[in-house]
Amino acid sequence: MKAYQADIAKFEASDTQVFGVSIDSPYANAEFAKQLGVTFPLLSDIKHTVVKDYGIFNEDGGYGNRATFVIDKDGIIQHIDEGNVAIDITGAADTCNILSHKKATQ
Repeated sequence: MKAYQADIAKFEASDTQVFGVSIDSPYANAEFAKQLGVTFPLLSDIKHTVVKDYGIFNEDGGYGNRATFVIDKDGIIQHIDEGNVAIDITGAADTCNILSHKKATQ
């Protein structure tokens, strides 16, 4: 989250909306965002709908696995990072930049 916040300008420059999703409560997400200084929205998936739909819910542990998804404006997943690599913004930022340039040349 900190890396995405630190480089939020890269995403804004490519007309990208960044947000986080957590199975924690809205209150817990708000407190977490405050502690980290995150300005983008942190959404609560308290019913585990999103993490299940995206295939990142760990049934045994009862938590959502760390993942980053880049979804284009047509709702198509263009990029996925899972696990510890999802902390690094490089893949997501590069994909957003490519999608932005594709749109500009069309």
